[in-house]
Amino acid sequence: MKKSIFPLIVAVISFAIPAGAAERHMMQQVVPADKLAEARALTSPLPSSPEIVEQGKALYNGKGACFNCHGKDGGGDGPLAAQLNPSPRNFQHHGFWRHRTEGEVFWVIKNGSVGTSMVGFAGQLTDKEIWSIIQYIHTFGGGHGPGMTDRGEGMGPMMGSGSGMGGMGGMGKE
Repeated sequence: MKKSIFPLIVAVISFAIPAGAAERHMMQQVVPADKLAEARALTSPLPSSPEIVEQGKALYNGKGACFNCHGKDGGGDGPLAAQLNPSPRNFQHHGFWRHRTEGEVFWVIKNGSVGTSMVGFAGQLTDKEIWSIIQYIHTFGGGHGPGMTDRGEGMGPMMGSGSGMGGMGGMGKE
């Protein structure tokens, strides 16, 4: 009986081709250092409400086309995700809101993120629309947040008072 090497070739090729692009580490800064203070100072002018979340959902799945990369459920697994390196953010990840402020997320949506496929949407979306999308993105967290978002710190450099993950400046300021 003649044995086929086809299964062996398939196995070798499957290990040689990466399963997909890796997501940037959750702790990796996405806002340039010289813009970080400005981004962290940004706060939403919109009230938290189901109506705003619905507007954000419509924009996420429509005009903003966020679902193409981040997926319908925010898992970073949209139809275009496999083509992107690094892969899009997974908004369901427990650390997403713990390691950044809403202002940082706003800044990235508006201006893009260097070193990724995330382009800025300043020309396509108004500030109000971006803030609406952020309220919708919060729904993907499943109760994992708000983390640092209520302290205005984000993830920052790992030192000093109030400077993010390493600084304890926001602790105990309830």
